Amino acid sequence: MKQPILILLFLILPIRMFSQSYPFQNPKLEAEKRIDNLLSLMTLEEKIVCLSTNPSVPRLGLEATSHVEGLHGLAMGEPGGWGKDNPVPTTTFPQSYGMGQTWDTTLMRQMGEIEGYEVRYMAQSPKYKRGGLVVRAPNADLGRDPRWGRTEECYGEDPFLVGTMSVAFIKGLQGPDENHWQVASLMKHFLANSNEDSRTWSTSNFNERQLREYYALPFQMGVEDGGSRAYMAAYNKVNEVPMMVSPLLKELTVDEWGQNGIICTDGGALKLLISDHKYYDSIEMGASMAVKFGINQFLDDYKGAITQGVENGFVSEDEIDEVLSGVFRVMIKLGLLDDQTNNPYASIGGNDETEPWLNEESKKIVREATQKSIVLLKNKNSTLPINKKKINKLAVIGQLADQVLLDWYSGSDPYVVTPLQGLQERFGKNMEITYVPDSLFSDALTAAKEADMVLVFGGNHPTGDAGWAKVTRDSYGKESVDRKSINLEDEEWIKKIYEQNQNTTLVLVSSFPYAINWSNHNLPAIVHITHNSQEMGHGLADVLSGDYNPAGRLVQTWPMNIGQLPDLLDYNIWNNRTYMYSTEPPLYAFGYGLSYTQFEYQNLDVKKDDDQLLVSLDVANIGKVDGDEVVQVYVSFPDSKVIRPIKTLKGFQRVEIKKGKTERIEIPVKFKDLCYWDEVAKQMVLEKGTITVLVGSSSDNIRLKKNIEIN
Repeated sequence: MKQPILILLFLILPIRMFSQSYPFQNPKLEAEKRIDNLLSLMTLEEKIVCLSTNPSVPRLGLEATSHVEGLHGLAMGEPGGWGKDNPVPTTTFPQSYGMGQTWDTTLMRQMGEIEGYEVRYMAQSPKYKRGGLVVRAPNADLGRDPRWGRTEECYGEDPFLVGTMSVAFIKGLQGPDENHWQVASLMKHFLANSNEDSRTWSTSNFNERQLREYYALPFQMGVEDGGSRAYMAAYNKVNEVPMMVSPLLKELTVDEWGQNGIICTDGGALKLLISDHKYYDSIEMGASMAVKFGINQFLDDYKGAITQGVENGFVSEDEIDEVLSGVFRVMIKLGLLDDQTNNPYASIGGNDETEPWLNEESKKIVREATQKSIVLLKNKNSTLPINKKKINKLAVIGQLADQVLLDWYSGSDPYVVTPLQGLQERFGKNMEITYVPDSLFSDALTAAKEADMVLVFGGNHPTGDAGWAKVTRDSYGKESVDRKSINLEDEEWIKKIYEQNQNTTLVLVSSFPYAINWSNHNLPAIVHITHNSQEMGHGLADVLSGDYNPAGRLVQTWPMNIGQLPDLLDYNIWNNRTYMYSTEPPLYAFGYGLSYTQFEYQNLDVKKDDDQLLVSLDVANIGKVDGDEVVQVYVSFPDSKVIRPIKTLKGFQRVEIKKGKTERIEIPVKFKDLCYWDEVAKQMVLEKGTITVLVGSSSDNIRLKKNIEIN
């Protein structure tokens, strides 16, 4: 009986067979000693090869791992071509922007767990053996301006929110085991990289306070609280220094935060250091200096440059050893320097295992994420949910109703449910549903006129409906293209639909904010949803039908017009930037979102503990249906002697409350999160004096507040 069991274990576990035994293969040995031994056995040529994204050493039997994309699901498909010529479907969540709009850290962690498992499965399954275990996610950079083409990749404009959501996703990806990671989370793009048109040569300039309190904070939280030990340096300069050769890499992230793993370049960044930034005279000097400043993985053709740099004395083998140590620390955490017998993730991908993207639990989580990402922007006279007793004919207009569009960093969906399919499934038995794409406009006008209710679908195309660095509309944005407009071009034809039927609801399917002033003024109801989710149709139908009560919240300020925004390259956030410093009235405020029910806030109490404030209050659902409320805690600093935000998010909690019930909510606010950077003392300082704790359902809907003395 023993022999078949042993054979089965051999087939399931990807045990690494080493031809020789070296100290670096011994998991009982201290990590740094293992790394020292490995480096001592390697030739200079092998070390230079290991500065790529695949630090394998075949001569020593070391099979390491490479990178994969994974902002909202493992990307092994289209439209970015991540699956090469053989795409594989994988679980596909809403875009990162939509994930942020859930304001749900538990859900974020669950999505990370699902993605991390699929990454391991893809890498280890005998059927696939593809990809890698270093996942380029999350994007911890900040959406300080809605014109940024890659807004879709971020979790929002607020550093505390983005940092908190990033930490949750990182923990999900990497897993709970103390000794091993399921996968390694590599954050993008360090730092202040929120413009596209000039990203390869421009500089993001701001002072040290803004660096510490805003731009760097989500990355710091990802390292210190999330446990990420990998990140990608951005293309841009910061204060006139290209990020891949910035002292910040070592001085801030390594020396202060303890980031001791992978620091990689962005794709092609080495050449841009010479051609666009014009920072060095030769590529040999550029590559050598990158290593000196902490880069240990190049997404570029670098080998000849480093080899020549060593020969010219620009960089030494000892300096290469120093940075490679970080790479091998990550490989140890992934279990790749030994036979993985003690790695709890080594058995993922066994021969008899069902492909995880077919898992019903994963589908359920995607549907939940889609539901929770939807933001109800307007609902005059309870237009929504759709009243099935009064609506007999429903017109669904706009081609976005019958599509689930993917972005550059998406994988291929294992299946999709379009909004139209979801609506037909939910309402089709009791309601006549007519679908017309906006391209057949005369038919759309007729359908609208004859319907009891109209759902119009407008928004953006996440790849710009064009090739690389091209878009077909000024309001479209993506990687390498910033938005030239924030106006919704679809409003021009939506106005004509509205003339035929004033019971028209807008479903805005977009990757970023739009200045939908006309729609907000005229249409009775508006909902926002992002692209990409394989369960898009089910999640949207759940909300429109009332089977799910929406509670998504905006993660950015939605301006009334582009004139309210500073210059795109103005990185001084004190200059009227984000809800924290802007005095402009928004169309929709940061944290905004409506519900089908109403909540009442009472009995605020704030207690001081050793290292935190404990904010507690009663929240009652006084409406007629169950629902979630996102309770948000902001702080202002009326006594501050330095520039501080008008208000700033320091805690939040999404909580389900049954109709007629009251929940006591407790939200901690850490004292360290109330500090500011003292540029003279060169440290974070908790300022004495009065602070105001503000609790509400959005940044502009504060329900309760209380002054607290900080001593």
